[in-house]
Amino acid sequence: MNDVLDDDEARALRAQRIIDAVAAIPRGRVASYSAIAARAGYPGRARLIGRVLGEAPNRLDLPWHRVLRADGKIGIPAGTRGYREQCRRLKDEGVVVKDGRVPMSAFGLDHDLDRAIWG
Repeated sequence: MNDVLDDDEARALRAQRIIDAVAAIPRGRVASYSAIAARAGYPGRARLIGRVLGEAPNRLDLPWHRVLRADGKIGIPAGTRGYREQCRRLKDEGVVVKDGRVPMSAFGLDHDLDRAIWG
């Protein structure tokens, strides 16, 4: 049996790892595209995350709204329906959103680890 994956299998595996990483973001927390890429095993591939989320067949069931830019800003253009939906979903989970930005130091996935290390 050949242990090498073909392109379609590799693409499906990559997408599943990314979807799993997004699905693991707890309610009330957010993560950056780059953090999700790293957790899924694809460091430096932050743009891939947005592409996979946009193509995911179950995207409506995923907590896509918990994925933000590294600076805490919402990546969807301000004023659009998607932007308003992401803000609403985050606020419904108790996440503070001000001017389209979430304080990653308070709501980021690794904020407790950062606090433990850096005080």
